[in-house]
Amino acid sequence: MSVLPASFRSRMNPSVVSRIALANVIANGVIVVTGGAVRLTGSGLGCPTWPECTDGSIRPTAELAGHGLIEFGNRLLTFVLVVIAFATVVAVFASVRRDLRRLAVLSLLGIPAQALLGGVTVLTGLNPWTVAAHFLVSSVLVAIATVLWLRSREPGVGQLLVRRPFALLVTGIAATVAAVQVAGTVVTGSGPHSGDPEAGRTGLDPELMSQLHADLVFLLIGLTIALLVGLHATDAPGRVRRAARDLLIVELAQGVVGFVQYFTDLPALLVLLHMAGAVLIVVYTARLVWSVRGPSSEVPVAGSPVTTAAVH
Repeated sequence: MSVLPASFRSRMNPSVVSRIALANVIANGVIVVTGGAVRLTGSGLGCPTWPECTDGSIRPTAELAGHGLIEFGNRLLTFVLVVIAFATVVAVFASVRRDLRRLAVLSLLGIPAQALLGGVTVLTGLNPWTVAAHFLVSSVLVAIATVLWLRSREPGVGQLLVRRPFALLVTGIAATVAAVQVAGTVVTGSGPHSGDPEAGRTGLDPELMSQLHADLVFLLIGLTIALLVGLHATDAPGRVRRAARDLLIVELAQGVVGFVQYFTDLPALLVLLHMAGAVLIVVYTARLVWSVRGPSSEVPVAGSPVTTAAVH
């Protein structure tokens, strides 16, 4: 039960909820990219302790120079993210959209959990496995925020708009994206950009891990092409076809960046661009998953010819 008066909930404009939810998506994505900038500039231990920056000081000292400022600046962004996530929760609970509440709360609660994991990462001297977990949790939060935003733009979640095999293929694509993300973090943990000269590496063969990552990317692209062909062949709703098409475009662009960075010895700028691409992959995958169900006013594609025509 909401503690907010019904009259107040009814006054919350859905467009306001949607705009705040979009800001939440952007903030979650930006902090991933700035976290990558911290690692790529060798500033991962610019604040060598946690929750303080140095022993006895919450701010970086002059001795830490630019690395301390970069790491401290990224920590400050967490507070901005908390404010936006909290505003999202307030907006959702002030609206009539009960179906969005769980996503809003998860988006908020994920931030302190992520902050604690970040603290563990610093205290363990940028252990590559905790660094990987830190990125993967961020990816989950980006996905949650994206689905929340997209759902806020419609009156509710309705029936499947595609045949069940296509829905299962979409689930398979999402699982493959997760595998690609995990493999990507392992590649990073085996490569040269550790975040600090003293940080350890996984000890795994970087070339072998890169090949595994590339193989999963090829699988992902193949599955997405298969989905797109199937959707066009069955005249699936436009929103699903567009979501699949856009995801494929992002995948191809991300693949090009990945290959170029690999064959140019991983320049920091391209690695950062690749991290931004990883965020976009998550966003567009979440959009694809969202797209297979229409608004609550829609009817299933598998219904009678009359209802099927109504959907189209």
